[in-house]
Amino acid sequence: MRKVILTTAGTLGDLHPFIAIALALRDRGITPVLAVPKDHVQKCVRAGLEAVGVLTSFDEICAQMGLSPEEAVRRIMSNQRVMLERVLLPGLSECTMALEAMAADAEAIVASIFVFAAPIVAEKHRLPLVSVILQPMAMLSPWDPPRTPDFWMMVGAPVTAISAAWNRVVFGALRRLVNRLYGRRIDRVRVEHGLPPAGAANLLDPPPTALLRLGCYSLQLGALPADATQTTRIVGFPMFDQGSSSRGALHPAIVAFLEAGPAPLIFTLGTFAVEGARSFYNKASDVARALNMRAILLVGGTAEPSIDGDILRAGYAQHSLIFPHAAVIIQHGGVGTTGQALRAGKPQLVVPHMGDQYDHAYRVMRMGAGLRLKARHFTVRRATKLIARLLNQGFYRETAERVAVTMAEEKGADAAADTILIALDALAASRR
Repeated sequence: MRKVILTTAGTLGDLHPFIAIALALRDRGITPVLAVPKDHVQKCVRAGLEAVGVLTSFDEICAQMGLSPEEAVRRIMSNQRVMLERVLLPGLSECTMALEAMAADAEAIVASIFVFAAPIVAEKHRLPLVSVILQPMAMLSPWDPPRTPDFWMMVGAPVTAISAAWNRVVFGALRRLVNRLYGRRIDRVRVEHGLPPAGAANLLDPPPTALLRLGCYSLQLGALPADATQTTRIVGFPMFDQGSSSRGALHPAIVAFLEAGPAPLIFTLGTFAVEGARSFYNKASDVARALNMRAILLVGGTAEPSIDGDILRAGYAQHSLIFPHAAVIIQHGGVGTTGQALRAGKPQLVVPHMGDQYDHAYRVMRMGAGLRLKARHFTVRRATKLIARLLNQGFYRETAERVAVTMAEEKGADAAADTILIALDALAASRR
């Protein structure tokens, strides 16, 4: 039995790629075991996979913060340090112990760069580590720097040798700041496990000893950086968005709505930003009416579909099934949602709320597949104007369709699984 641990933190946008890769590994004779937040275990089990809860659930995080889910989401979205200090770091010691308990008979660990316990356990047990990077900006390349408010000081495209050198200096300063803020917390856990202190300067970088760095997104969204290591591969989006290992189907009410008229606008804020939606969906309804268009609002939760005139509201619908029916997709810029929207070949209005969402919005706009509008600027007048532009200028539709045709050739989960197994087999052969 070849057992591989796959571990990730975050929302469904972070979980789904790992489920997809785990299923592809299983098809190749591997026994995948997922190590995930406690509230994601059942999702993995419904997909037919073994899973263990090693990270704090979101409800537990909210309780620790003393906030409601809506308040916690808004707090996290307003300050990225809150994500590190209140979500990712507090349970590090417990997560490391739980992950170590799973590692005894494992062949390798495939880990999100945001599971800080994974490099510790891999180093302690001398296990090959595959670092999974879901967002192009997380490559932290001076040649393709993040385009987010937190990285306002970086020089964007076109990047010259001089501006790349400046970006390198900025990254260095940020790493030193991270080390000063969090180095001791990381080192306490390392020492608990008999490892020497190493600080946190490279907290968000894959370790230099990682067997692979897998960019699990499309080359259409981000090319291989000029300074990428020889062990870096970009494999495409590993797609999964159903409730089980079967493909699933849209709710009959949604199917009937789609069949009853022209292509609607589809509005979604994913599974995290939706908790802080505030007036977003009320404005979305007003935008659809201003454009005299039908709309589907995916408002989160498990609510059954309901229809008010030309507006259908539903808790959730599989993006892979519903997005191809859209006229325009209006979404928050989460990497999973962005990947599904690109794959559907529809123009997008990206409304980023936090972090990497700004970077994805920039990249969608840069490739010509859509436009962007910051969440705080999302008004009926502005959104109506931009969506009308996406509808009336064929360039956006044609570009989105061209991108989708190219992405149809990408098999992210299969490519990731094959790349992992080739690397593991090569490593095993070199040790004989």
